[in-house]
Amino acid sequence: MSDVTAGLPADFFWGVATSAYQIEGACAEDGRTLSIWDTFSRRPGAVLNGENGDVACDHYHRMPSDVAMIARLGVDKYRFSVSWPRIQPGGRGPVNAKGIDFYSRLVDELLGKGVDPWLTLYHWDLPQELEDAGGWPHRDTAYRFAEFAGLVHDALGDRVPTWTTLNEPWCSAMLGYDVGRHAPGRTNFAEAMRATHHLLLAHGLAAQELRTRGVASLGITLNMGTHTAASDDPVDVDAARRADGLGTRIYLDPLVYGRYPEDVLVDIAARGAGIPVRPGDMEIISTPLDVFGVNYYTSHVHKATDDPAVSEVVPQGRPVTAMDWEIVPEGFTALLVRLHQDYGVPMVITENGAAFDDLDVEDGYVADTGRVEYLRSHIAAVAEAVRAGADVRGYFAWSLMDNFEWGYGYAKRFGIVRVDYETQARTLKQSAQWFRDLITRSRA
Repeated sequence: MSDVTAGLPADFFWGVATSAYQIEGACAEDGRTLSIWDTFSRRPGAVLNGENGDVACDHYHRMPSDVAMIARLGVDKYRFSVSWPRIQPGGRGPVNAKGIDFYSRLVDELLGKGVDPWLTLYHWDLPQELEDAGGWPHRDTAYRFAEFAGLVHDALGDRVPTWTTLNEPWCSAMLGYDVGRHAPGRTNFAEAMRATHHLLLAHGLAAQELRTRGVASLGITLNMGTHTAASDDPVDVDAARRADGLGTRIYLDPLVYGRYPEDVLVDIAARGAGIPVRPGDMEIISTPLDVFGVNYYTSHVHKATDDPAVSEVVPQGRPVTAMDWEIVPEGFTALLVRLHQDYGVPMVITENGAAFDDLDVEDGYVADTGRVEYLRSHIAAVAEAVRAGADVRGYFAWSLMDNFEWGYGYAKRFGIVRVDYETQARTLKQSAQWFRDLITRSRA
């Protein structure tokens, strides 16, 4: 067995991951309506170079060959998301037959190649009509999502073993409604807090809906890292506590323990906002789950500023990715061990990877040694966490292929497969070949 994977359980699985808006394209075909990202990407200055996901990787038309490529990597599972406005245009009403047929064919292609589908219901593409009606700060959106979950299960539940409700609700709430860097681009902290609660409520309602339909493997995916104080000064320690509170505990405490952390509620109230909890909400949100998806990219060291609501992230002089994110694999180990100790949850790494400024294809080869080393060090960090007792059951590399990277357009490449956006040609990078070989060695 490779030293990188030493200690991982025998049934540990490997996969690759994508999301619908980032790869599918076909934004106005076969009945799909607008999502908030279609609208936001057309706002001047919202996305680098004014780019959008209209075509992206054209996966909607190239799906069978993409699935064949996935199978050649030797992975066990493929994590993908479904497009809400493609399946249920406008976020209300019946299923769009052509839209759901695409995912039915995708699932059949995967199963035919021996790859298990791992479905995420929501990866940020809220139907624009629901945003116009109030979006995630509006409670009704949670009920619309639960209805959507049932519709998708009606069509795919007989063939999809694992269901994830939401991907990274922190990004949806904070980047979408507080910071404004993501769709829909609002900048109101109070709205972001309402959105946080309604995203969690949507998760819980959908989880209950799926449980009544017999789903046996159910989870949610959160993006997390470690938050460390820059010094022993109490103000720095408090800054790290606040960052951990709004980045991690505000999600995991309700999901696992059915309550919001008291210190976080105090912090939120000090900023003139609140969490709109109604009777019964917390019981719904804490519906028991089978797995928690962990998305990890980096960790942060925090220093206090004059504004107690804002901390300064202090660079530690480490190498960085093309996103200017410091590479901190030991933070990955620390996070997984902490999650195991504080929450006792079974985990799967649903995203881990890095953007680098990859070279062009030369003689059919893309040398991305930086990504290879990133993957190597972070998979080793997962194995170290497992040896320390963390219950981690699988790993998805992010991402299968270069794609639309939200506010960065097509400037940042996370893929282990290179996409030529002019020709849509796919080329396995050095990292894809390394990952394929790692999977083979780990099974030996």
